[in-house]
Amino acid sequence: MAVTARPRQAIAIIGALGLALTATACGSDDDNSGNNAGSAECSAYEKYQGNDGKKVSIYASIRDAEADLLEQSWEQFVDCTGIEIDYEGSGEFEAQLQVRVDGGNAPDIAFIPQPGLLARFAEAGKLKPASADTKTMAEQNYSPDWLKYSTVGGQFYGAPLGSNVKSFVWYSPKTFKEKGWEVPTTWEQLVALSDKVAADGTKPWCVGIESGDATGWPATDWIEEFMLRTQTPEVYDQWTTHGIPFNDPKVAEAVNLAGTILKNEKYVNGGFGGVKSIATTSFQEAGTPILQNKCAMHRQGSFYANQWPEGTKVAEDGDIFAFYFPTREGSQGKPVLGGGEFTVAFADRPEVQAVQTYLASGEYANSRAKLGNWASANNKLDVANVANPIDRLSVEIFQDKTTVFRFDGSDLMPGAVGAGTFWKQMIEWINGKDTTAVLNSIESSWPK
Repeated sequence: MAVTARPRQAIAIIGALGLALTATACGSDDDNSGNNAGSAECSAYEKYQGNDGKKVSIYASIRDAEADLLEQSWEQFVDCTGIEIDYEGSGEFEAQLQVRVDGGNAPDIAFIPQPGLLARFAEAGKLKPASADTKTMAEQNYSPDWLKYSTVGGQFYGAPLGSNVKSFVWYSPKTFKEKGWEVPTTWEQLVALSDKVAADGTKPWCVGIESGDATGWPATDWIEEFMLRTQTPEVYDQWTTHGIPFNDPKVAEAVNLAGTILKNEKYVNGGFGGVKSIATTSFQEAGTPILQNKCAMHRQGSFYANQWPEGTKVAEDGDIFAFYFPTREGSQGKPVLGGGEFTVAFADRPEVQAVQTYLASGEYANSRAKLGNWASANNKLDVANVANPIDRLSVEIFQDKTTVFRFDGSDLMPGAVGAGTFWKQMIEWINGKDTTAVLNSIESSWPK
């Protein structure tokens, strides 16, 4: 789900900002020339030089403290190349980007968090294909699982930037230790743990899918997780593109398996009530009963680290941490659901291509990571530069050779489904509507 329109895609988590900063200039503080290309510190940027005095505009949804970190992350690039980057973040990014493009006022570069939106601009002929240098850099630093989401009609348009993991289960390390509960590494162990917690008198799960006009979206994440754990990645791809109907038996299998948790009165909804309370519990508050020992686990993405009350220590030995949502015993690979932004261009001037290539590089990923509260699937990112524990865990998962990444499914579907009937029918499902009727309703809504 897109960061601009929906609350779940908080790509870069805002937290403590007092982390180590990268050097922000190549020359002395007195050098205001904007181009210190001759200095030794600028050797990594030689390939991007030759565009001194040129300006590149970037437009995205990233604002406030996140935007400050973003602009710090490319300061050395700016100083060493002389390229001025004019960044603008907007809470109305998704809608305004379309307006700007239609009005002939497109930014040079945009960070788009929805592959579907990216594809629409590409198919309309508005995006410029990435340069050979950008494509090479992206292929060196990102897996094909990621690059396919910015490839349209066989043409590659841009590399990922920030990335997030959704396949997390939040828990209290302290409580697990006190109770003798072990972090599960398979689906079967997760079920056994849920049964044990329930037998001990605690609801094992707390869940909330209320989110204003977007109520229902957290439940779609659950279905996507189980599609990846009951089916092959190829079937998941068919499902998100309507290669199989939404009411296919394979989808029903995933929904029903999700129901063994979400519609199980013995398992939910710790701290809030029974199954139906899930529909009225806000996603922001849904995990907090863990801190009162009213539930043991909460499935939500890495961004949820910012939802815990102030003062909560999020770490392996802290008040709260997360583990990977496990898959079935004997499964091949580690399916990971997630999201991120893609760096695409509406112009192909040399300076624009230089910035686009740099943002795909390992140098950029490490520069941004050192500033804190950010994760990326860039394989050149040194985990040692990632201080935040949940971001570090995310990067370790991205760099795991067995990881099979898939983008949030509802973001890949037509808006009428992925941000419409899928959300609404999940509310109905939680409130008692049966799986067959729910899936038939969604299928009938798919644009013909």
